[in-house]
Amino acid sequence: MGSMVARMRIMLCCLPVACSCGGSGLRISNSHDAGGGSGAIVATRPPEDSANVGSSGGSIGTGGGSGGGGGAGGQLAATASTAPAICVPGASVACLCFSGQQGAKTCTSAGTFGLCLCTASAPDAGNANGGDGAAASPQDAPAATGGSDAGPATGGAAASDAPVGTGGTGPDAAAAGSGGGATNSGGVTSSAGTTGGGAAGSAGTTGITVLHGVFAATGSMTEAREKHTATLLPSGKVLIAGGYGGFSVCASVELYDPAVGTFTVAGNLTVARWSHTATLLPSGKVLIAGGYTGVALASAEVYDPTTGTSTATGNMIVARLSHTATLLPSGRVLIAGGTQAPGTLADAELYDPATGTFAATGSMTEPRDSDTATLLTSGKVLIAGDRGASAELYEPAAGSFTVTGSMSVERLAHAATLLPSGEVLFAGGNSGAAFLASAELYDPATGAFTATGSMTTMRVQPTATLLQNGKVLIAGGLGDNGWLASAELYDPTAGTFAATGSMTTMRSDYTATLLQNGKVLIAGGDDLAVSLASAELYQ
Repeated sequence: MGSMVARMRIMLCCLPVACSCGGSGLRISNSHDAGGGSGAIVATRPPEDSANVGSSGGSIGTGGGSGGGGGAGGQLAATASTAPAICVPGASVACLCFSGQQGAKTCTSAGTFGLCLCTASAPDAGNANGGDGAAASPQDAPAATGGSDAGPATGGAAASDAPVGTGGTGPDAAAAGSGGGATNSGGVTSSAGTTGGGAAGSAGTTGITVLHGVFAATGSMTEAREKHTATLLPSGKVLIAGGYGGFSVCASVELYDPAVGTFTVAGNLTVARWSHTATLLPSGKVLIAGGYTGVALASAEVYDPTTGTSTATGNMIVARLSHTATLLPSGRVLIAGGTQAPGTLADAELYDPATGTFAATGSMTEPRDSDTATLLTSGKVLIAGDRGASAELYEPAAGSFTVTGSMSVERLAHAATLLPSGEVLFAGGNSGAAFLASAELYDPATGAFTATGSMTTMRVQPTATLLQNGKVLIAGGLGDNGWLASAELYDPTAGTFAATGSMTTMRSDYTATLLQNGKVLIAGGDDLAVSLASAELYQ
């Protein structure tokens, strides 16, 4: 019955992120022509309330010499000492210095604490210049005036608000915006300075919501078509070729540009065809082979995107439609199976782009159409479907097919997708007795198929597209009640399917192409046996 369903579909589709000032210097006398030295770090008053002093000024002039310059103003000393402690001669206790300094004072033999000694100058204090000594006279020169006491440091400015958090995006739903910055700490308090107080950061705004898992319409094709081909070009555009337009077979070619969301006419094929294959070659050109236009076709042609023209190439050895075409690591293309009156084909052939010719290779172990061909990471090709539950592998080096493990159930018109793990997902199809929702995985390492989660809906002729996040989009096709618009996602990590948004239109016999921006282009197909020109994007 599966073969009859497949054949009937073919026949139907044939229709056509404070500084302080310096401390004071002392007045010093009896200095002779000596220049003032720099302010010492050691304070001349208890550290609780004094600033460091400048070194001595000039001594008493004899014979009228000039008084030396006053010492440079001392730096601001510690703001306060630590709490009183019992004075034991020789013992030292810590005293309070500015932030970033360490200080101690030592108990003298007289039983009193000495000066507070800070190991570094206060970072907030600037040096005050000592005044010059008075000119010498026959009398003693007056002592040089030291620098005035330094004023207290001013408080730090309030910190600015933290920036508002921005919203994030996720693969399936947008993340909420992160919170605003935490409350900023206040400024450091200096002597007599005011405390800086940073304001709390404003609350973060909610991130902009980016919808995922939805289909949205994009520009329509220039012609309605089904059973056509869609090929992603190196430019990022998608080449749509051939197909059946409802009343006639299409020879037209058009390009979809994701940047503007429109389709434009891009030439014609040399032969109108549908149920053909299109394969992107290493050169960037596209091989169009076989198909149907009233009869099965053996002709092939190569479309050049740079010139927008298609030219005939060598013919296949056998005319065929509904076959598979797989680009091999060597750059050659494996054409296998398909249909040609009066039946299904087992033979295969290779297209060599260097010579533009087809040559026979080994035949499959079973004749097949409505099957799938998947290039494995090993370079072998997995062929499965149409003939019971059997599957086989094509070995390019040997040019032959060999049997591998069998599927758990017969499938035809199903979907097959190579996963990042190297396994192949098989989903849906027709068992010959019923439409299927079941799915299974083929492991090339063992050559065995094992069951995985089932789809949410039974589907025949669905599309399966590996997304950039590693999940697989299964969409459309035919169900028990006819054409489907629903779609679902397979998660290889969980081994389960979950519903996602539905297409804007029910579709079967359409194309699904992963674009370079991560979206999926859905184009054409048929809805209730009416050929479609509409297209939509999944994101």
